[in-house]
Amino acid sequence: MNPPATTAAAAHPAQVREVTLLAPCYNEEAVLPAYYERVRALADAHPGRAFHFLFVNDGSTDGTAKILDDLAAHDPRVQVLHLAANRGHQIALTAGLDAAGGDLIAILDADLQDPPEVVAEMIKKADEGYDVIHAQRRQRPGETWFKLASAALFYRLMKYLATRAWLADVGDFRALSRRAVDALRRYREPHRFLRG
Repeated sequence: MNPPATTAAAAHPAQVREVTLLAPCYNEEAVLPAYYERVRALADAHPGRAFHFLFVNDGSTDGTAKILDDLAAHDPRVQVLHLAANRGHQIALTAGLDAAGGDLIAILDADLQDPPEVVAEMIKKADEGYDVIHAQRRQRPGETWFKLASAALFYRLMKYLATRAWLADVGDFRALSRRAVDALRRYREPHRFLRG
């Protein structure tokens, strides 16, 4: 599988020392151990940077909470927020962004749809001074024709309706500088669509 391409916007000088990997979770017990191993390997490959693994448990009903608590008990880099009920992906991301520290916050799905290894490219772009680094899908392997068609229609519609430039095939997999996160946190609308 080809990793997604990365695109970046809004350059300014910066040096990334602390990286937070933010992953919202809803019933992810089957994939969390694999996700954790891959983000741990990513952190180990960058010994000059401090990594934090921030999980937001979005009211999971399976064993997700216990797995996350066990990880936090054994690895001080793991931080867990437990939401009292399932509030949805965008609210879970908002809670995570409110709690995230660090110079760079990378948002990725715990189900490994977003390959953690791509964060290394995002760090390089952040070191160049970019505030927002998007991961853009090059391919959608294994997806049905309906999923492909509906995704194409969605991005075409959003490009038509948006008042600003809209990147096709860009989901929530992105990295944000501390400056970008602080600016985003000023907006508190209850019905959020962060990728927009």
